[in-house]
Amino acid sequence: METTLYNQHGKPVAYIAEDRETVYSWNGRALAYIWEDKVYGWNGRQLGWYDNGTIFDIFGMRSGFIRKKSPIPTQMEPMKPVKGMKPVKTPRQEAVSKPMLIYGYSAKTLEELLEDGAAM
Repeated sequence: METTLYNQHGKPVAYIAEDRETVYSWNGRALAYIWEDKVYGWNGRQLGWYDNGTIFDIFGMRSGFIRKKSPIPTQMEPMKPVKGMKPVKTPRQEAVSKPMLIYGYSAKTLEELLEDGAAM
């Protein structure tokens, strides 16, 4: 089952594929992947953390969440297009020490955070 990720405004912006690892945008582009409790970009950069249905940035601030963790009403999900091919994973950077996770919002939107992983 795919899991939708919502931004701080309740808008669906990405989803975790059935493999429970790959994060896709709504246009079908593979943006990032989850490894253990970390979120990595295809460029090998650690983008943040996935903890209990919430995406946190590298500093421990909340950037997005699944529906049942959303503190606000969520919008309807649009139709998903066909998934694009996954890029080749660049070797992962050494994991950053996990900060205290804070439920305040990140300065980066979920969209920005995930796009950082697609950039080479």
